Amino acid sequence: MPIDVTRTRQCLSAFDFEPLFINELGWDRHTQTLEVSLDDHTFALKAIAQKRGMIAFVCNWPDGHIPDYAVRRKIEHQIAKSVHEHLIIYTDADKGKQRWQWVKRELGKPAVCREHAYYRGQPGDALIQKLAAIAFTLEEEENLTIVDVTGRTRAAFDVERVTRRFYDRFKTEHAAFLKFIKGIPGEELQRWYASVMINRLMFIYFIQKKGFLDGDRDYLRNKLEQTRLSGKDRFYADFLCPLFFEGFAKKEDERTPAFNQLLGKVPFLNGGIFQLHQLEELYGKGIHIADTAFEKLFSFFEQYQWHLDERPLRRDDEINPDVLGYIFEKYINQKQMGAYYTKEDITGYISQNTVIPWLFDIARQKCRIAFEGESSVWQLLQADPDRYIYPAVKRGVGLSLPPEIAAGLGDVSQRTEWNRPAPEEYALPTEIWREVVARRKRCEEVWTKLVEGEIRQINDLITFNLDIRQFAQDVIENTEGPELLRSFWHALTKITILDPTCGSGAFLFAALNMLEPLYEACLNRMQVFLDDLERSGEKHRPEKFSDFRQALAEVERHPNLRYFILKSIILNNLYGVDIMEEAVEICKLRLFLKLVAQVENVGEIEPLPDIDFNICAGNTLVGFTTRQEIQRAMTMGQNAQIRMLSTEDMETMQRIDESAEIADRAFRQFRQMQTQSGMDSGDFADAKRELRRRLQVLEDELNIYLASEYGVVTRGEGPKGIGLAYQQWLTSHKPFHWFVDFYGIMKNGGFDVIIGNPPFVEYSKVKGDYTVRGYKTESCGNLYAF
Repeated sequence: MPIDVTRTRQCLSAFDFEPLFINELGWDRHTQTLEVSLDDHTFALKAIAQKRGMIAFVCNWPDGHIPDYAVRRKIEHQIAKSVHEHLIIYTDADKGKQRWQWVKRELGKPAVCREHAYYRGQPGDALIQKLAAIAFTLEEEENLTIVDVTGRTRAAFDVERVTRRFYDRFKTEHAAFLKFIKGIPGEELQRWYASVMINRLMFIYFIQKKGFLDGDRDYLRNKLEQTRLSGKDRFYADFLCPLFFEGFAKKEDERTPAFNQLLGKVPFLNGGIFQLHQLEELYGKGIHIADTAFEKLFSFFEQYQWHLDERPLRRDDEINPDVLGYIFEKYINQKQMGAYYTKEDITGYISQNTVIPWLFDIARQKCRIAFEGESSVWQLLQADPDRYIYPAVKRGVGLSLPPEIAAGLGDVSQRTEWNRPAPEEYALPTEIWREVVARRKRCEEVWTKLVEGEIRQINDLITFNLDIRQFAQDVIENTEGPELLRSFWHALTKITILDPTCGSGAFLFAALNMLEPLYEACLNRMQVFLDDLERSGEKHRPEKFSDFRQALAEVERHPNLRYFILKSIILNNLYGVDIMEEAVEICKLRLFLKLVAQVENVGEIEPLPDIDFNICAGNTLVGFTTRQEIQRAMTMGQNAQIRMLSTEDMETMQRIDESAEIADRAFRQFRQMQTQSGMDSGDFADAKRELRRRLQVLEDELNIYLASEYGVVTRGEGPKGIGLAYQQWLTSHKPFHWFVDFYGIMKNGGFDVIIGNPPFVEYSKVKGDYTVRGYKTESCGNLYAF
């Protein structure tokens, strides 16, 4: 039913829930009051309306604040015993915020809580959109049932459904946009370019809503209408291409007056995303996209609120970078390719338990004294053991066991009640008493080890499931000597983290989120050392703590501390490869959005890092990793017999080594250019072009050697003398040469940390597309073994 948005917004803002439900949503009056007892306190929830048995309650917590999530779940659990289907609205005493709670229940599945936060002063559009779904008319009354009411409530409040609707529509719009692309041969390349274009446009939608584009929050739509005045189907060629390759890719004073007039005031963004893509370099001005494609796409985008706020529960907009990332994970993770969405708790667990031990190992090598003796870093564990035991592990540990359960501790025959579910004040979800007792015992054992100082290795924190992230941050924040701080800072800035099957970046984001507070702790601690030195009044050498001063001075050249940290991590620490070009584009887009989200006004925007050489497309399992593999391919005979390396072979290898070394120097210079202010955008583009050219020449040569290993004839009747079989092999196998693309890292021994979720698909299913050679694994038919 259409609702009066103005009146609904007034009711929300005034916290007038009864008129909201009765007058605006068409619910019926209900005056039930339910008492809830928690932690020796009893209070009442007041029912304000009902519809066919679904009841809406308002909860005013006794201390005037909205209770935390764990308490809200306990309240809901008790209410469910009396009223199975319900909504609960939690409010604070100051009438500043509301939290709407609904719980999804499905047979055979655990209950799932869905909540929506509303703050007074917000327009409340997203919440109003949900309320419109549970508004009922008089015409519906006669045939309305509880099933209808719960179904519509579910459709309104289930975030997964909202996401799925966007996801399903996104797939449809992507396919529709694809049909308008002309001038690029082959559906696969067209699909890739569709993703490139849509990603660029979504990025623009986020930043235009912040007013960063000529102060116009509907910049793209308005420019489309203006372009139509000068002719049909000219938006892509006459406006978007200039916007991408002149506006965002060049500084304002480097653009011509004509382009500045056409585009208005737009920032220089750089970042690779707005430079000529490989497909644009190949097919250039032959690419054509009709205006209708953009009209349809913009109409889809404009149904959602786009914002860069990273706290979705504090804002009532629908689409932010985190939501978009989740949607993209669903979109590109195709099960037929063995790709699966990995949830944040898993990516976080894997990332922290690989990255942090490496950081500690390096820090220990450089500052051994900090890890030995009575004043070592391990004393933090001993001094406050509870700080490092997860709350879930400690759940109910402080409570005395009921007599009937305690009786079984020393007498097995008394354990008659141990297989019953334990109440939630003692237990984690689904735990029985037997599991509760075992967890309590384990918790006490670990606590004792901490107190007695038995845990003195970083890997022990993994073994005993302790909070390794909190410990790492505490060690840095409590560092008393500058040498340990330097050791951690050096390790943080140098660590190379690879996801060899990165998808849209779930694991890389987990690593980013895990490294960020450690970077910040180091920088804050550096400032403390400098402040203490200043306050001491002592004479000191000018070079004392000069490295700290240099690091902090670098921070000052960026919009804010968080921007500097995130940019440093993205540029220096994170690397990814994926066989799906679309996934790579999405991964880069998400990283760029993470950075732009830190900027509050357009004047603070600085060029985005170009990470085209950090996040790459290619087949992780097909290509040369080391010099030895190339040498072997060069000397492989017709019958798989390896011959001696000839003088010509040695000269070729020397040339390849030199070319790879030069390319690596160009890569390091290219990265260094991104930290320089006042850099000419033309010089930057030229440097990138030259680097890409050098890499391509090397890759072309290595592809020929690799193809020979596969028995593929490379010469033929095709363009530049390339054989059709060879071209098909390149397309199917998508070789990726680690030796070339990450030469410096591989030469120094490889990546420091590998994280990720490899493809889970039977090897037999991909053999029709590509074959893997050069790997020996245990007997296993699944591709993840490779």
